[in-house]
Amino acid sequence: MMTEKEKMLAGELYNPHDPELVNDRIQAKLATRSYNAVPENLERERAQRIKAILGATGETIWIESNFKVDYGYNIHVGENFYANYDLTILDVARVDIGDNCMIAPGVHIYTATHPVKAAERNSGVEYAKPVKIGHNCWIGGRAVINPGVTIGDNCVIASGAVVTNDVADNVVVAGVPARVIQVIAQ
Repeated sequence: MMTEKEKMLAGELYNPHDPELVNDRIQAKLATRSYNAVPENLERERAQRIKAILGATGETIWIESNFKVDYGYNIHVGENFYANYDLTILDVARVDIGDNCMIAPGVHIYTATHPVKAAERNSGVEYAKPVKIGHNCWIGGRAVINPGVTIGDNCVIASGAVVTNDVADNVVVAGVPARVIQVIAQ
């Protein structure tokens, strides 16, 4: 029989009130609160703390405060990653972000989702779908990336966009829901 954490990581319905998962979320909150409190002039300490929170990182990483996660260990970012203020990642499932990516202020990335049927949703169970962001992407301010979305390489997600579907390589998307507004010539 699978634990609730194993169900969560497998993308199956799971109980988020399971003590192990509650503890993991508490530890992530404590770790991110500690990270957010480290002064910006202590670059080495900030880098060490963020690398301890996330599942994997490249060598060069900078995330401005205030940074929030559900678990942290499901987030994997590549080399040369920068995120501006107020990044929130609900990493119930894996979040992969490629090399040379920039995230503007207030971006939210969600993997957590809930059943559509009210009775099942009201039971408290939930599930998650992974998010993948390719290399060389720029996510604009206040954009929202929804569960299960894959964003290709060399993309720009416009400010305020709500990305509900996969995004091909080399495009700019904007709007609610986001749609392609420009192809980027390479």
